[in-house]
Amino acid sequence: MTENEILKIARRIQAIAQAGLHYAENDFDRERYGELRALSVDLASHVSDAEPRKISGLFTHETGFQTPKVDVRAVVLKEGKVLLARERCDSRFSLPGGFADINYSPAEVAVKEVREETGLHVTADRLLAVVDTDRHNFPPLEYHYYKIVILCNLTGGELSDSTETTDAGFFDFDCLPELSEKRNTKELFALIRRQIDSGSAWFD
Repeated sequence: MTENEILKIARRIQAIAQAGLHYAENDFDRERYGELRALSVDLASHVSDAEPRKISGLFTHETGFQTPKVDVRAVVLKEGKVLLARERCDSRFSLPGGFADINYSPAEVAVKEVREETGLHVTADRLLAVVDTDRHNFPPLEYHYYKIVILCNLTGGELSDSTETTDAGFFDFDCLPELSEKRNTKELFALIRRQIDSGSAWFD
């Protein structure tokens, strides 16, 4: 069994435990679901690079029925090259983007993230893909994510650093810098290139 498969089991146990804690009607059930959640933290800590304390925080700060996290990524092209920014947290590159924000549409999130992370202004063009991070060769992740990938049109602005990113620029698809693989993988970029050319949207 691979690390990803083990982590998927841990996340599923955690989701069941969280739903159980939300809907439980007696202390006996709450105790058992709490024990399940603790076991999910132990299991996840064995296959991820995060400390158990961090995983416990990730697994316990939410309540209610758990669903995948939504991450929005923007694809901005210039002369056939793609916009990437270096993440301060790991010094590797990714498409501009991040968690979907409350009260913002996916398109608005894409536009906002490009402006905040790179200084450039864009408009949203079309949906390229809705991707499941349990596919496309992503590394083991504490959360289960859906990534919404949106093609954007460059309209202006100047490249600049942000509190989260540095060294934004345009890169050839065939010569990408070292990627922040928790955010985007080579397989994801191959999918993006296909979808740009196909004119359609991909979904897992």
